Amino acid sequence: MSIEMANLRVQYAEIKDEVDSAVRGVIENGDFRPGESVIRLENDVAAMCGAKFGVAVHSGTDAILIALRAAGVRPGDEVVTTPFTFVATTEAIVLAGAVPVYADIDPDTFNIDPEDIERRITSKTTAILPVHLYGQCAEMDAIESIASRHGLKVIYDAAQAIGAAQNSRRIGETGNAATLSFFPTKNLGAYGDAGMILTNDEALCEKARLLRVHGMKPGSYYYEDVGYCSRLDELQAAVLLVKLKRLETWNEKRRQNAARYFEALSGTPIKAPTVREGRLHTFHQFTICHPRRDDLHDALWANGIGSAVYYPLSLHLQPAYRYLGYAEGDFPIAEKAAKEVLSIPVHPELTEDQA
Repeated sequence: MSIEMANLRVQYAEIKDEVDSAVRGVIENGDFRPGESVIRLENDVAAMCGAKFGVAVHSGTDAILIALRAAGVRPGDEVVTTPFTFVATTEAIVLAGAVPVYADIDPDTFNIDPEDIERRITSKTTAILPVHLYGQCAEMDAIESIASRHGLKVIYDAAQAIGAAQNSRRIGETGNAATLSFFPTKNLGAYGDAGMILTNDEALCEKARLLRVHGMKPGSYYYEDVGYCSRLDELQAAVLLVKLKRLETWNEKRRQNAARYFEALSGTPIKAPTVREGRLHTFHQFTICHPRRDDLHDALWANGIGSAVYYPLSLHLQPAYRYLGYAEGDFPIAEKAAKEVLSIPVHPELTEDQA
């Protein structure tokens, strides 16, 4: 493969000396528990994203699960979310003991449709879990207006959208919480799993901090709730701090590559992504559409160009979630997108010639 969907080897070569020094410093110190590097990472990421507090956890999935519980979602509650995304959102709702209730998506942005959210709300609904898919913010103003009218919590899955904004409102400024993933191929990626909860609610922050360490008061061995083993270690935090300084530059390079694609695809049968007015898109993915998606995918791969389908089957049709009772045709826009979307390389290490 000559042009890959991500090239972390090239990225590492650019930052090798600084990363090696940071990792060596943690190892030489001999304390791998959450400490100075984790605290700095929490503070710096929260500040960048417009939130008062950051709670570093083991993964983006844990971030959603812990945020839901910290926000007060309880077993039997309903949480409205999208069926067209990575499984972590639905998985976290189920692991919290709640029930995922799907709403269809916008055909242009692939983000959850606020009008359909409102149609899905019942007396059992306690929260909305939108996703800022591919790096573009969902309709935050409309979603929060709905939540306010119905007395619901809003937890944003911002795993693909660190650095994104809507009308200058950053992802950490809105809702009850937002969650991040630092999976290696994310715009800000660790060298393993890592995640974070962003919030402006001090009580939610303290509850999340409790839950991430077995429900235990710090250093006490007294347990106030059933929690999780979801600490972020100093090694991952040290790596992420090195990368965080470069994130804005890397996101801008993604936007430059996207601009090249927009120009090249203009006037072709391939549908380029729709970027809504007032959005600062991070282009975690550059996702095109075509009815002959599979043929296009095969042709790219035959020519040494990586591409990937995010996501090939809407969650309401996945075997693991058939028990929810949905059927084909229930969410036609999400189902159509799953048959037509294709993501092509847009990462910051991509050269102009490769693009």
